[in-house]
Amino acid sequence: MSREPTKSAQQPPVVKSANLGFARLDGEAFPIFEAGWVWLVGAGPGAPGLMSLLCYHAMQSCDVVVYDALVNPDILRWVRQGVILEYAGKRGGKPSPFQQDISLRLIELARAGKRVLRLKGGDPFMFGRGGEESQALAMAKIPFRIVPGITAGVGGLAYAGIPSTHRDTNHSVIFLTGHDATGKMPANVNWQAVATASPVIVMYMAVKHLGEIAQALMEGGRAPKDPVTIISNASLPHQQVQATTLDQAGAFVTKNDPPTPAIVVVGHASDWREMLDWYTPALRENAIG
Repeated sequence: MSREPTKSAQQPPVVKSANLGFARLDGEAFPIFEAGWVWLVGAGPGAPGLMSLLCYHAMQSCDVVVYDALVNPDILRWVRQGVILEYAGKRGGKPSPFQQDISLRLIELARAGKRVLRLKGGDPFMFGRGGEESQALAMAKIPFRIVPGITAGVGGLAYAGIPSTHRDTNHSVIFLTGHDATGKMPANVNWQAVATASPVIVMYMAVKHLGEIAQALMEGGRAPKDPVTIISNASLPHQQVQATTLDQAGAFVTKNDPPTPAIVVVGHASDWREMLDWYTPALRENAIG
């Protein structure tokens, strides 16, 4: 005898608000953004529509936004009127504030009783220095909250029609950065181990040193003809996707100078792109994402 479905399975949840669309969120019990707190929030890979509800809530509740270079300016127009905007962007090869100064500024603002939103592109803990900043806050006994965001190494690939994992291609993926604190190719990465550890490697900030990285991967046993895909300005209307192979990657970058910020994908996950390339020119007309 089959068992009858439970009552909760038979009935949809009760709608408590007569409002429509986003107005239905007005009465929800979002966490209170208290004075003297710092929220480290990921704004996603670029498209404003990929931010979280908690990110939007923070922008409506804060007093100060300390934002990164990779935060889409179109996201900042949704900040509550009267909020102070402070730029604290770090870009490789360009004049940038020191990380210590950024952390000290967050502490200073919080101690002044401000509700401080530290807004970062992607996810705060994925090569976003969020770990260092939250560590500084913890040591200064400043209360904080972490709000994860969609990282470009996953969301950016999705907008290029590339699954970061697929059971017919790869059951694992490696995420790594293409430069260290000095701006050089990371010396503390075991490239020989990385080369064959996973079918797919996703690299952040790797365009500048892609030729050196490709050489190190091949020396570690990676196939020279392994696909390399470069996704520039992921999830934005001017997103650009370029393809080459590992043995041609350095020459390709020299010749084509791919725009940055960019995500580099090594491996056959990109084989799905021809079938799954859904982000068409018609869809790009909507800047929300």
